[in-house]
Amino acid sequence: MEAGKVLIYAGLFLLLLGLILLYLPKLFAWFGHLPGDIRIEREGLRVYIPLTSALLLSLILTLLLNLLRR
Repeated sequence: MEAGKVLIYAGLFLLLLGLILLYLPKLFAWFGHLPGDIRIEREGLRVYIPLTSALLLSLILTLLLNLLRR
């Protein structure tokens, strides 16, 4: 597949995802609050490491890109 087509598909996917997140925020309210996401909150310090969310997002994007490649 040509690089241009990949960029177009990626752009369309990001546009669709952005519209969904903008108009249906409660649909993805769980994302970022999954078990395995590390959250440390102390006075003057807030650290958030979304391990599980990043793995899930990576899996979904890998599956989508493999489907588009075929």
